[in-house]
Amino acid sequence: AGMVSLVLLATLASLLTGNMGKIFQRCELAQVLHHAGMDGFRGYSLADWLCLAFHESRFDTGTVDHEADGSTDNGIFQINSRLWCEDYKSSARNLCHMHCSDLLTSNINDDIVCAMQIVQQPRGLGAWLAWRKHCEGRDLSQWVEGCNV
Repeated sequence: AGMVSLVLLATLASLLTGNMGKIFQRCELAQVLHHAGMDGFRGYSLADWLCLAFHESRFDTGTVDHEADGSTDNGIFQINSRLWCEDYKSSARNLCHMHCSDLLTSNINDDIVCAMQIVQQPRGLGAWLAWRKHCEGRDLSQWVEGCNV
């Protein structure tokens, strides 16, 4: 019986970790974002998106930041629960039609879809303070250097 429960425990652990966050390598993320059509989307380069993701989450999809107003910033792009996702705590508008925890998994397709929605707003990538502070108006070529995209 001990061996069976050990196997079940190992199986359960692998199922749980399969849904957890992931820390991307720079070029790995560049490939994913490139394939998603983000290079040039709304006039922003792949380097803009990489710079943003690095300064928001260090490429870690499991990142959650708790804000003073009770909202949370979630995932690789630190998407806020006040407007963009449902956290069941605040009266969120949930404009991306997703639960905030969906932004914390290793699959970033939903993060990409939501970020593309956010960037279509009038402020563009300027909606992210980290992008304005660390990326806007700078030479960002090092972000895609050697990435083969």
